[in-house]
Amino acid sequence: RTNSNNNNNNNNNNKNNNKRKKKRTKRTRQAPKYSCTQRNKQTAMSMKKGSIIPQGAETLSFEGASLFRHRLVCSLLSGKPVIISNIHASSDLSTPSGIAPHEASFLRLLEKITNGTEIVIDRTGTNLTFTPGVIVGGAYLSHNCGTARSISYFAEALLCLLPLAKEKTKITLTGMTNAAPDPSIDVLRTVSLPLLRQFGVESSSIRILKRGAPPQGGGEVVLEILPVKNLKPVQLTSAGVIKKIRGIAYCTRVSPEFANRMVNTSLEHLKRFIPDVFIHTDHYTGKESGASPGYGMCLVAESTTEMITGADATAAPGDTPEEVAIQACANLFDEIHTGSTVDVMNQALAFILMVV
Repeated sequence: RTNSNNNNNNNNNNKNNNKRKKKRTKRTRQAPKYSCTQRNKQTAMSMKKGSIIPQGAETLSFEGASLFRHRLVCSLLSGKPVIISNIHASSDLSTPSGIAPHEASFLRLLEKITNGTEIVIDRTGTNLTFTPGVIVGGAYLSHNCGTARSISYFAEALLCLLPLAKEKTKITLTGMTNAAPDPSIDVLRTVSLPLLRQFGVESSSIRILKRGAPPQGGGEVVLEILPVKNLKPVQLTSAGVIKKIRGIAYCTRVSPEFANRMVNTSLEHLKRFIPDVFIHTDHYTGKESGASPGYGMCLVAESTTEMITGADATAAPGDTPEEVAIQACANLFDEIHTGSTVDVMNQALAFILMVV
């Protein structure tokens, strides 16, 4: 009897233990399902089927490749998703259609300085869905801009975004420092940065480590911007009278005489307009001269109201230094003749910062 009682007790204990284990396993299995559904209901955004755009978000639709950078920059600043269709769409099979290499590189750059940005490109490459994230910035970033467009093509957009980033940004850009149709990196350094300071962005700098001329580039530029909490309002209403002109004549992998010839030719034309003119030469050799020979000139005019106007010219194949200097002077005279407080190359930067 004692043995049978003990066996019965053991069986009962085993049954109770098995029931407890089953209850525990059921609880552990059901708990994650319940918690996940609760989290999804509370925190996760409801998404449309087959789309990365949050449901209820105001989406802007555009067509074509014009103002490609500005649409994406405004999307990041406003937080509104953007859909761009028919990007370089062409029915001719001989011409390439879809997003160009420099535009794809620009999208990769936006991914590096933001967090949470989602980009979807269809198979044809002609339709883009862009959901903006948060502009974070960061130190020790780098980006290869390629040789399709110059470094300024990418740096212009960074000047609009990085003043409103979460942290200080230091990014190294490699590619071509001076190439048409984009403004030279000297224009951004001597004209765009002073314009940023008028909006309250005091800590910003552009350092040219290497010059890079087309077609192979090889230049290197370091851009540093310390973000601000709020931008200052500005009133740019009076252009004033030009009081002085400064300039840079640069050359890479060619004789330094090219820079001297550009300086002499430009002084002959600028001295007729104003006596206070000074242009210095910037000659690069060795590793700092990039991968291709080239030369050009950047001119900056400052008025009595501290308005700065810039213009530049880059040598094309077959151009002489004298022709480059005359072209740079003509471009500067055209900018001064308009009487605007902001030159053509920096009007987009001023408009975007004024809206923000």
